[in-house]
Amino acid sequence: MRGNGATATDVPVGQVREQILLVLQAWGMAEDLARTTADLMAGTDLLGIDSHGISMLPAYEEKWRAGSLRLDARARIVRDGGASALIDGMGGLGYPVAAQAMHLAVDKALEHGVGAVSVCNSHHFGAAGIYARIAVERGVVGLVTSSANGVIMVPTRGAMPMLGTNPIAFGAPAAYNEPFLLDMATTTVAANKVKVYDFLDKPLPRGWAVDGQGGAVTDAAAAMQFIFTRPEGGLTPLGGTAAMSSHKGYGLAMMAQILGGTLSGSAFAARRAPTRRPGEPDDVGHFFLALNPDAFRAAGSFESDMDDMIDAMHDTPPANPDEPVLVAGEPEAAERERRLRQGIPIPAALAERLRGICERAGTPYLLDRP
Repeated sequence: MRGNGATATDVPVGQVREQILLVLQAWGMAEDLARTTADLMAGTDLLGIDSHGISMLPAYEEKWRAGSLRLDARARIVRDGGASALIDGMGGLGYPVAAQAMHLAVDKALEHGVGAVSVCNSHHFGAAGIYARIAVERGVVGLVTSSANGVIMVPTRGAMPMLGTNPIAFGAPAAYNEPFLLDMATTTVAANKVKVYDFLDKPLPRGWAVDGQGGAVTDAAAAMQFIFTRPEGGLTPLGGTAAMSSHKGYGLAMMAQILGGTLSGSAFAARRAPTRRPGEPDDVGHFFLALNPDAFRAAGSFESDMDDMIDAMHDTPPANPDEPVLVAGEPEAAERERRLRQGIPIPAALAERLRGICERAGTPYLLDRP
């Protein structure tokens, strides 16, 4: 139902987590894997990243019913070389294998100073930043990249989409400040953020999406068609236009594709799409790098210098006194505290779709106002 997206119900995070868990288990996911997934998805919503939390369930249901997503899959390590490893996701949803890979990379970094783990044959894993958070919570620096199944980014000077949103996340721990946590799509905006604007019935800012002639698309529903249905048009690389240095976003997307996909031997979606058969898995690849600061310098000195640098950013005179200078991760940390108190907003349009998912799965709907 369109036109009611501005209305939202605030739901406690525990109910959101339980709703995700019930649906995933009804679809056949093992309880331990479903709990990991539900924790990560609800945690993403808690940070205010509505595009990658419970709103992903409709897309996952579609893939599961089409047979391209194996929710009964359990990942396995196929290569282990000391400081490096490769994990096969076995065609399952990306959250459990991504969490396993990041923890394994951290384990290796704590032992060897550096840990690098690639994942092949996976699916969508949510927001990349949630895995960088695993690294910083364990006291190390983390880098995460991923390939993507969707072909939705139009490269600079191109006329057709050739890449996905191909995210990059980076985290570094501090001592008393919030950790530095960068989480970004290499497109000007993530496709799932356009989905949120569609749920809310809001127009898109110019420069996020383009049609087949490179013209700006501001209607969210029309943009969804160009991104997910029509062969032409799509999202712009970070920067938006060549004049605004979109070649940099294009280059970052290629870097994320190389590390996340090529290194692990996963599919390059633009080449695979024409020959992909119905029911075949997405074969998305991920990459996780962990660096132990204590392997490079005296224990605690890295975190101390991080605090000094973050403090210097905070001390920057603001252009607007009401808007102080922040560093990556701080807006999400503030939103997390707010949502812990007030709940996670579920727009009416999303709630309608989630009710349908629950009915089809035979599970109760838990997201009404408590």
